[in-house]
Amino acid sequence: MGESTARGAGGAVGAGNAVAAAAGAAAAGGWRRAGVAGAAIGVVAAGAAAGVAIERLTVGRGIRRKARLALDATGPYGTLRGTPGYTVSDDGTELYYEVDDLGPEEEGPRRRRLFGRRRPAPMTVVFCHGYCLNQDSWHFQRAALRGVVRTVHWDQRSHGRSARGLAQGDGLPVSIDQLGRDLKAVLDAAVPEGPVVLVGHSMGGMTVMALADHDPRFIRERVAGVALVGTSAGKLGEVNYGLPVAGVNAVRRFLPGVLKALGSQVELVERGRRATADLFAGLVKRYSFSSRDVDPAIARFAERMIESTPIDVVAEFYPAFQEHDKADALAHFRGLPVLVLAGDKDLVTPSSHSEAIADLLPSAAELVLVPDAGHLVMLEHPETVTNRLTELLARTGAATSVTAVRATRSAQG
Repeated sequence: MGESTARGAGGAVGAGNAVAAAAGAAAAGGWRRAGVAGAAIGVVAAGAAAGVAIERLTVGRGIRRKARLALDATGPYGTLRGTPGYTVSDDGTELYYEVDDLGPEEEGPRRRRLFGRRRPAPMTVVFCHGYCLNQDSWHFQRAALRGVVRTVHWDQRSHGRSARGLAQGDGLPVSIDQLGRDLKAVLDAAVPEGPVVLVGHSMGGMTVMALADHDPRFIRERVAGVALVGTSAGKLGEVNYGLPVAGVNAVRRFLPGVLKALGSQVELVERGRRATADLFAGLVKRYSFSSRDVDPAIARFAERMIESTPIDVVAEFYPAFQEHDKADALAHFRGLPVLVLAGDKDLVTPSSHSEAIADLLPSAAELVLVPDAGHLVMLEHPETVTNRLTELLARTGAATSVTAVRATRSAQG
């Protein structure tokens, strides 16, 4: 991203995706096309490659491939579906969302009218995912809240089931501001009335901030609470991604050029990325999780989401984080219940960025740093994140009770 360091937003996830793609280009004989910039990638990949090398001493490549296929076939994560819907952003991009409505037991009593008055619209919780992910990244929280509170899950432009950004087809770069306007289009279509709780992870949190910047009146009139998970209000150029100085400098200098070059060689890179699946899996695990005992099915689920993001999408989104600075927009959340949550070992958007957000919302924000957690904290420690979200809903005055949400937790997975 320009002259800045790699800008994380969904997991170096984005950085890891780019790194593995570059490594894949090498495997496919494509380093010449990527130029000297490709050499810098080795610095970033070294740590993950070492872990993969150790694994290869004990587990054959064929067995690893069969294990991935088995996990893909049987893994329950990402299988939850709601009522589908589409809306169009201000540049004509089609955005996909799903609605999980209240269960019959919650809906029934509300149908009675008091003195002929129309029943109030229910609270809706809207989930925004991060870079190189999709709406399924909230699988556990979706399962826990299902049938007890109305929820909306949507795919950011060029991710998941949403269309590629039309403006990007015309050569315009993606901006965080555009993502905020995309969120407003989804809200207008999926939540035309009633109170809203906005939940955003990483780039999704930045999207929520951009909405506040774009439409502070909506925040004042409709938003009942906000959760910002593993995200940042700016200064992403200071993140070192757990790399030594030489690695950080290499990334700052070369990765933007590598991404641009790889983005123009999509077919080559995708072939190479498939050929380096083990390296890619190691990178995803390093930059997504901190716990040593992460369920292999969850790790594979995260890997599958990230690897489904085409390299040209990775490239076109990447520069947006250079300009991201929404510290001033946080002022629009003052007076609202706000949950600021991060993994204490997040290498992509370090917990210090969440602390900075909480410092700017001293009277409203509850800061939660989850021990032994990385960037995909909602997958790594789902019960902790769900508990905190449930408590936020209680603070907003939502009809859903903490007891009711916890009673549904057995549906997770």
